[in-house]
Amino acid sequence: MGVESGSVDSRALIIEDEKNLVALLRGYLEREGFEVAEAADGEAGIEIARRLEPDVVVLDWMLPRMDGLEVLRELRRFSEAYVIMLTARAEEGDKIVGLSAGADDYLTKPFSPGELVARVRAMLRRPRAGTPGPQEEERIFRSGGLEIDPDRRLVRLAGEEVALTALEFDLLLALVSRPGFVFVRRRLLERVWGEDYFGDDHVVDVHIANLRKKLDASEREAGNRYIRTVRGVGYKFEAR
Repeated sequence: MGVESGSVDSRALIIEDEKNLVALLRGYLEREGFEVAEAADGEAGIEIARRLEPDVVVLDWMLPRMDGLEVLRELRRFSEAYVIMLTARAEEGDKIVGLSAGADDYLTKPFSPGELVARVRAMLRRPRAGTPGPQEEERIFRSGGLEIDPDRRLVRLAGEEVALTALEFDLLLALVSRPGFVFVRRRLLERVWGEDYFGDDHVVDVHIANLRKKLDASEREAGNRYIRTVRGVGYKFEAR
């Protein structure tokens, strides 16, 4: 994706039913150069997202008609937009649920609009890991029954396609870039979320857990994990 903050081509979608908050966020985002659209409920938000193809979605958890999690799951069927969830729910379990459903980041109300914009800027300053540069040749990574095509952003396991979120794909690509190397959380955050990310380090654990479940789903691969936890240090990819 890699849309630079402030670009006239940057598009943001706010799905939120609090009118005062929408107006506030719209003002902040428009000052950053975003084209901003808004929706007051989940169904309208999904319809606009399909048409607008936003670079970032600011999504409230508590929405009329469809809650934010339902909206997020539907968005992930067709969009790789960065998604920041807004919620009044501060419990750790709720945060994990939101991130597991495919959110890139999470802010608990009340929050500073300036902080939200700073997080958006940090995300959009970098391309998704694995997005090919103009001079890169096509390359496919293979290890055992796993096949990764970075240019097409496809993963196959034992010949069957594995449906990964954009973040899960980026994490996997970061790990396979150095098989056997142990990545600490902060290193993965810098590679995948960007050097300017200042959220919770444990977001890595949630997405690694989701990724590992999907890679281990094949019966052929059961008990034969590609991603290993190095206790007290981080994670590594084990080539076959």
